[in-house]
Amino acid sequence: MSEKTKFEQALHKLAATLTKHISTADGQWTVKGFIDTFRNVYTISSDTKIVSKILEIHLFPKILAFAEQHEMAVVLAEHQNYYPDISFVSKKDESIKFAVDFKTTYRNPKKPWLCNGFTLGSHGKYFEDRTSKKNIQFPYGQYAGHFCLGIIYDRAEGATIDETRPHSIDDLHSITSVISNIQFFVAEKWKIAGDKGGSGNTANIGSIQRIDDIIKGRGLFSKLGEEWFDDYWMNFGKITVKTASGETEKIKSLMDFVKYRGGDTSMIVKKDNQE
Repeated sequence: MSEKTKFEQALHKLAATLTKHISTADGQWTVKGFIDTFRNVYTISSDTKIVSKILEIHLFPKILAFAEQHEMAVVLAEHQNYYPDISFVSKKDESIKFAVDFKTTYRNPKKPWLCNGFTLGSHGKYFEDRTSKKNIQFPYGQYAGHFCLGIIYDRAEGATIDETRPHSIDDLHSITSVISNIQFFVAEKWKIAGDKGGSGNTANIGSIQRIDDIIKGRGLFSKLGEEWFDDYWMNFGKITVKTASGETEKIKSLMDFVKYRGGDTSMIVKKDNQE
């Protein structure tokens, strides 16, 4: 069994324990807010960035224990915009490294089989040049695997959360959590990738959005393989072809890219399965 497979299996086992670690018996997040020295509890915002950061802090003791159990060192990203969130480095062989990014997203309340999606890292300098140290903890090519430790949750209805007033600590258990029904998943990032950018004008890789396919690692590239994922995103928006009308356009879909490369388009996981 490869070191990568061992690490992935261990990460799956960890993920299976985490929901219970941070949830109440009725499925609410055990974090209710923050407390001051006067024993007042202030409800936190449901803003995705705030929830994500607090979840990371909440889970960190478990991450440290996991690393210790598997004789690995935890190296945190030195800067906020660095990839990945955590680098796991073997204490026995420092050449063995794994990249793990925390990814959080919420379910679509109108279509609960879909989530809001998330980004899977940049396809810029460090992704194109696997020896680059720009915005990355270690060069991309030094990692034996790139994983997402993901969290999917329900957001509480706005009417149930009152951020305008503090609560007494004696009322702690009656405070509605801003998120609930928390589900964890582990996936190699190429297996849950889509073929569109993940955020506005920045060079980020977008994920698929169908939750069942995220959990099972059935992204658009999952049958094609990681080499196709690398090739597509290294060249995203760079290859220009002529259209039937004689004009030129850039390739920005996986179907067109596989056709251009002469690959088997039947291996693309259809978008119909992601909606």
